[in-house]
Amino acid sequence: MLRAVVAVTLLGLPAVHPAHPAGPPAITVNERVRHQEIDGFGISQAFRRNELLKALPRTRQREILDLWFHQGKGAGLSILRLGIGSSPAGSPYDHMVSIQPEDPGGPDAPPEYVWDGDDNSQVWVAKEARAYGVRRFFADAWSAPGYMKDNGDDKNGGTLKPEWHRAYANYLVAYTRFYAKEGIRITDLGFTNEPDYTATYASMRFTPEQAAEFVKVLGPVARGVKVACCDSFGWTEAKAYTAAIEADPEARRWVKTHTGHTYASPVDGPLPTDRKTWMSEWNPGGDTWNENWDDGSGYDGFAIAEAVHDALTLGGVSAYVYWLGGSRGATRALLQIDDAAGTYHVSKRLWALAAYSRFIRPGAVRLEASAADPALKVSAFRNRDGSRVVVALNTGTAPVTWKGVRGRATAHLTDGAHSLAPSPVRGRTVTLQPRALTTIVMR
Repeated sequence: MLRAVVAVTLLGLPAVHPAHPAGPPAITVNERVRHQEIDGFGISQAFRRNELLKALPRTRQREILDLWFHQGKGAGLSILRLGIGSSPAGSPYDHMVSIQPEDPGGPDAPPEYVWDGDDNSQVWVAKEARAYGVRRFFADAWSAPGYMKDNGDDKNGGTLKPEWHRAYANYLVAYTRFYAKEGIRITDLGFTNEPDYTATYASMRFTPEQAAEFVKVLGPVARGVKVACCDSFGWTEAKAYTAAIEADPEARRWVKTHTGHTYASPVDGPLPTDRKTWMSEWNPGGDTWNENWDDGSGYDGFAIAEAVHDALTLGGVSAYVYWLGGSRGATRALLQIDDAAGTYHVSKRLWALAAYSRFIRPGAVRLEASAADPALKVSAFRNRDGSRVVVALNTGTAPVTWKGVRGRATAHLTDGAHSLAPSPVRGRTVTLQPRALTTIVMR
């Protein structure tokens, strides 16, 4: 007796019988092949950008906080990156003031920390973020105070004097303890930002080998905090820092997360480590405020969607942290804040990031995904609650139909006219509109 056998794909749909061949599905997700765990998506508001937010009326403040952190109204961001200040007391806007602005009398002198409970307006936003459910707070230093460095200035590069290594490590840990007193647990701690780039603002140089040596000083005193390194200026350049740490067993012991930026070079592959990696800072170049979705400028929403996709799929990153959440003037931040007028403007960059961050939650795992059409850039994830998320960026000029949706599904469209707008899902089918980002959530 013959028995009928029905093959089932990993998406739960009947497979096509060989006698009735058909083309491959537009999107294939293989749940048996799993990649990185996701820590989250976030922003930084360092360099006192929160002062702009504080200057707005309360209703506008709440609207912006909703756009950043609310999972239903906005991006649902889950990481906030804080800037550890290094500037002297009384510094002007854009200079983050240190918790020890004056030399206490040398590296072995008792520290003389100053805590105002505000920290360049960052404490307030951190508390607001926590109220929305944010639990990942990444504190990062651009420089040590000038008196700890060989150039005597927290700006313009320079290096940390060897005799100040221990005092600087203690200084960083003291910062996390001040936040703990405010009810904010710093989960991730970085001691350097772009150590391979000399900037006219707060900056400090480390070679890869010097960074690995300092990790061995910081790690033992930074108990209970994940040490991150090294926020290199470019992703390719970050590989040398990761390699130096991985080559040193003691340094490798302490670094839990490897971080890199993408100004000098984009994400083109994973960093050489099996530890978590984060794309911890980037925004595109440009000299105007741009709210557009797809204009070819390189700093429109479409460009951000591509960058996030590449970081997740090519680099295998566990987090994507954008620079900045909001700023003034000709900024490529997600929002433009006009503190003088008491208003703000929203760019499509925000919604490009939100198409990932709102639906892919901390603890999700990236699944293997592929597309039959090379115009589709596809990524797939499984959240802890069992929901599946497929994000498809259609870079082509024609719509693509995917007949692979399962369960109770919703689709969300982001393009020039829509920002996470509901998109029809009919008969397990969704249309991926051209030059658009579609997020499909299956429960």
